[in-house]
Amino acid sequence: MHIWPPALLPRRAGAIPLGIVWVPYFHPAGGRRPGGQAGGIMAERERVGIGRRHLIGGQAALFGTLLAGARPAAAQNAARRGTLVIGLDISDPTSLDPARVYQYTNPLPTHAAYDSLVTFAPGDYITIRPQLATEWAWQPDGKTLRFKLRQGVRFPSGRTMTAEDVQFGLRRVLNIKDQPAQYVGHIARVTAVDAATLDIELSDPSQPLLTILAAPEFVAMDRALVVEHGGTDAPDAKDTDKATDWLNANSAGTGPYRLVGWQRNQQIQMVRNPNYWKGTPGYDRVLIRHMGESAAQLLAIQRGDIDVAFNLLPEQLDTLKDNPAIEVKGATSLDFIYMAVVASPDNPALQTKAARQAIGHAIDYDGIIKNLIGGAAVRPTSFLPVGVNGSTEALTREIGFREDLPRARALLAEAGLPQGFSFQLAYGNAAIAGVPYQSLAQKIQADLARVGIRVELAPMDQVNMRTLFLGGKLQATLTFWNPPAPENLLWAAATVDRVAKRVHWDVPPDAPIRKLIAAAAAERDLAKAATLWRQYQEMMVDQANHFVLIQPVYRVAVRRSVAGLDLTAAGWMVELDGAKPAG
Repeated sequence: MHIWPPALLPRRAGAIPLGIVWVPYFHPAGGRRPGGQAGGIMAERERVGIGRRHLIGGQAALFGTLLAGARPAAAQNAARRGTLVIGLDISDPTSLDPARVYQYTNPLPTHAAYDSLVTFAPGDYITIRPQLATEWAWQPDGKTLRFKLRQGVRFPSGRTMTAEDVQFGLRRVLNIKDQPAQYVGHIARVTAVDAATLDIELSDPSQPLLTILAAPEFVAMDRALVVEHGGTDAPDAKDTDKATDWLNANSAGTGPYRLVGWQRNQQIQMVRNPNYWKGTPGYDRVLIRHMGESAAQLLAIQRGDIDVAFNLLPEQLDTLKDNPAIEVKGATSLDFIYMAVVASPDNPALQTKAARQAIGHAIDYDGIIKNLIGGAAVRPTSFLPVGVNGSTEALTREIGFREDLPRARALLAEAGLPQGFSFQLAYGNAAIAGVPYQSLAQKIQADLARVGIRVELAPMDQVNMRTLFLGGKLQATLTFWNPPAPENLLWAAATVDRVAKRVHWDVPPDAPIRKLIAAAAAERDLAKAATLWRQYQEMMVDQANHFVLIQPVYRVAVRRSVAGLDLTAAGWMVELDGAKPAG
């Protein structure tokens, strides 16, 4: 689901789509929208022009003159104050239908328009909190989770939400069988017991559920309204559901705002939900403007044309530090940049664990974070980001790789390579959080040269790199991971399945690390689970195929005329329900 999306990456003025800093949706790590069960390959973004069929209508006219100077000044000022304008690169979404949301930026408007059963508070991605469900409990059969629903919740249509609306939303996802269905493939049955009670039965209760249900794909939908526009949750919904076109321009949820229009590569428009169960939302309207150029966002927020700028470069954010009208907010993401080192059949040295471990101890991790991202990052031990259960910065200092050149040289000697060895490092023509892969590759090249490890740099097109990495044909690569929900299993399972294949790590079905991952995911006691996840990370460090380099702290510029806007790494970028004009 859905963590801080790499769509936050800025694009410099004049850049081309696969230029040095743009949305890296081709990433071979693919994290946010996997093609399998847990973390993996992102769906490739649709690349289309704006034609009649892509001008999704809704109530676009409501916003067409909002900022165009077509009203008297006083009316314009009032309308502007009642509108939250967000500048964001929204070139990646292919749908705003919750059952088909699997890109980076569409979770933001989806979360604003719909509510899930449970949620996460910003900054806390371990504690499950109530949303449409007020309580939940496992039933005596051990495989059914029963939810008690919040009473008095109404849709914008005025209808009262019942368990049948939640049942419809979840069944529709399952039966449409698009990417979101892959995260909940272990749901065997969803049953509305009565108007206020919902049962979810699992085929495998050891698999996580609540952390995944927090994502904005798994929501309550105004069943009657969606059915009226061609929707269905029937078993054949994959072929018979016809509501997506309507849901791309309208919404049917209980969230603080209602979708009323989307013009691809232009804007997304939302209006206040007058029946919102938490109270009246702070803005009459929310306008998400597509702004792919970071320079354009910088100018717009300086002028007050937008209230929030998501895609600014670090040096552009630094220029705003002394601007009294603008605040720079930060939030530690759950994303990370990592180097995958392959036990390549073309490179015998990389097949030796000690040689790979030597790489891990020859990298200047602190220098990377200080010099390439200005200190705005943390570093996890291995493939679990800091902030999820069992992963802390303290643990990284205790058991993670750290720069230790004598240790690296000793490991090279142990591997029978006292003079070092060479390997090729591939990377795409892109950047994450303002860090160009090329700069990172050059830093690693210089670091490893200190112990005699020679790195041949191989920049290439993102699509080509993705193809080679998926086929296990690279020796090493720099890439990115961004999963759909704060669920440890989505990271861990991928490391022993698809990602393991890419690095030529053979992990048999009965391998101890598989058993450990299964036990940790099934453990419902958080403290006990954290101990198991520590053991998993120890095994990953020992295996030395993945070296996590940067877990960014993303920064966003917000005008001080906006209050109550909280950033989140839970997958939908920002909480809009509490946002309101300041003062």
